[in-house]
Amino acid sequence: MDVREIVLLTNPTAGKGRGARARDAASARLQAAGVRVRTIEGRDADEALDLARSAVADGTDALVLCGGDGLVHLGIQAAGGTSTPIGIIPAGTGNDVARYFDIPRKDPVAAAEQLLAGTGRTVDLARSGSTYFVTVLAAGFDAIVNERANRMTWPKGQMRYNIATLAELRTFEPLPYTLELDGVTHTLDAMLVAVGNGPSFGGGLRITEGAILDDGLLDVVIIKPMSKMGLVRTYPKLFKGTHVTHPAYEHHRVRTVTVAAPGIVSYADGERFGPLPLTVECAAGALTVLA
Repeated sequence: MDVREIVLLTNPTAGKGRGARARDAASARLQAAGVRVRTIEGRDADEALDLARSAVADGTDALVLCGGDGLVHLGIQAAGGTSTPIGIIPAGTGNDVARYFDIPRKDPVAAAEQLLAGTGRTVDLARSGSTYFVTVLAAGFDAIVNERANRMTWPKGQMRYNIATLAELRTFEPLPYTLELDGVTHTLDAMLVAVGNGPSFGGGLRITEGAILDDGLLDVVIIKPMSKMGLVRTYPKLFKGTHVTHPAYEHHRVRTVTVAAPGIVSYADGERFGPLPLTVECAAGALTVLA
């Protein structure tokens, strides 16, 4: 894909300040290759989104996102459903979207070189109302863990999620869900329900193992009631996707899902997404990624 001029949107605080350093390194490499680079950053998420939308409306060749999954989540609200491709310079904590496309996660120059060589891959997004997500919607125990982890200032990275998981596990009980899967209603108790556009979230937790980014379908994973010790023993398997053989695991592929459960605020791409109930549909081919 011929990219001559890009807008580089940065979250300078991503990854404890890695965002600004990654931006400078990637920008220098892109400019050395003859690409015109316009760098932007917002004072807050609302301003960053306004700037991203303006860049797409102005016809930039690509909106390149330098940060973590949260910044990618913001960027796809501007680029999703348009012909403007995104590029990714990973600089966050989890970087699951970068994992999906085998983008180097610790070398911004290598990520920029891959962007330059990228031909553009068209993938699906998940959409609820007018809001998109790329990775996984967490709608159960995993969402409660996210709420706690976001309140924690220490430690950083994956260990924060591990500690939040153990803390919430002490009092957690299965939740009553009502699911509508392509129009068929299911009522059940479960530890969690996850809706995946891609296979992982939370820094490589492969909860929706097997999800394909361009199949026009969402992957709905249900973890049925299990003991707390069983959940603790199963948790490490999420990093390899080997939890799929557990008897409490259930997997559906659908075009549309409605998820309802009391008292749950869902998360997607590591960001607060909205309280349940929510209806999510697959927006087939809604995004092009330079990878």
